[in-house]
Amino acid sequence: MSKQFIGFLFIMGFPVWMYGQKMSLLEQLRQDITGTLATQQGEFAVAFKDLLSGKKLLIHEHEFFHAASTMKTPVMIEVFNQAAKGKFALSDSVIIKNEFISIADSSQYHLDSTDDSEYETYKHIGEKRTIGDLMYQMIISSSNLATNLIIGLVDARNVTQTLRGFGAKDIVVLRGVEDQKAFDKGLNNTTTAYDLMLIFEKLANGKAVNKKASEAMIKILLDQQFNDIIPAKLPPGVKVAHKTGSITAVHHDSGIVFLPDGRKYVLVLLSKNLLDENAAIKAMATVSDMIYQYVHGK
Repeated sequence: MSKQFIGFLFIMGFPVWMYGQKMSLLEQLRQDITGTLATQQGEFAVAFKDLLSGKKLLIHEHEFFHAASTMKTPVMIEVFNQAAKGKFALSDSVIIKNEFISIADSSQYHLDSTDDSEYETYKHIGEKRTIGDLMYQMIISSSNLATNLIIGLVDARNVTQTLRGFGAKDIVVLRGVEDQKAFDKGLNNTTTAYDLMLIFEKLANGKAVNKKASEAMIKILLDQQFNDIIPAKLPPGVKVAHKTGSITAVHHDSGIVFLPDGRKYVLVLLSKNLLDENAAIKAMATVSDMIYQYVHGK
C-alpha cells in the first residue's frame, strides 16, 4: 500500500479527501462560501460557471425555491421568442389594465400599487404602452403590473415550454404575480439555481432565441436598478446583467458578470427561510465578491 499521505477535511459535514496535495482554489472557494453562508439562518443555493474555463461551483443547485421576480427573465425571453416568430412586434401596444384572473379559481384580482416596486404605470390605466416599454419596466424596476400584462400576452405555459428547450427541467412559470389565492394553494412559480444558470448561460452565449435577441436582453438586464447582491461589492468597471427577486424571507439574484478584460461568468444566488434578511443579503454580496476574486485571480 502506498505510503502517500492521505488526509481529509470536513466541509458542511461531508468529508473531502486530500491525497497528499493542497486544496485546489475552487475547493477553497467552496469552503469559504459555505462558511460565509453558514453564519446566516436560512437556506441557500449557489450556481457559478466561468464561461471561459467551464469551471463550475454548485451548492444545493437542484433545491427548489419560490422564484419571486427571477421568473421575469424567462418571461422576457418568451417575449423575444414570440416576437421572433412574428406573433407581435415589441413596438406593438397593449392597453394598461389592473384586472387579472387567478389560476386558482378564475376569480378576478387586482394589484396594489403600494406593494409594487414601480408605481408610474398605475397612473396610466386605460392608456396604451408598447410591449417593449412594459417589458423594460418588468426587468429594470421589477414592475408587477407590467409583468402581469406581459404574461397575459405570452401565456405562462409558453414560458415554461421554452425553458424546457433550454434544458431547464425544473423551473416552472405558472402565473403572474400577487395571485394570492394561487399562493395560498401552493401554486407558485418555482426555480432552481441550476436552471437559472442554464438560462443565463444561453443569454451570455447568444443562444437565447438568437444572438441579436440575446444581446438586446442583456442590454436591458444591465440597466437593473436593484443592485444589493451580486454587484454590491464588485469594483467599478465590472458590469452585471442580472435580475433579482424577493418576497418575505426570500432574496435572490441571478445574472452574468462581465469583467473589463472580456471574460464573463454566470452567477445565481438563491435564499429562503431567512431570519435576518439584511444580514443574509450582505452575506450573499460577500459570496459574489469571493467568486469575483477567484475569477479575477486574486
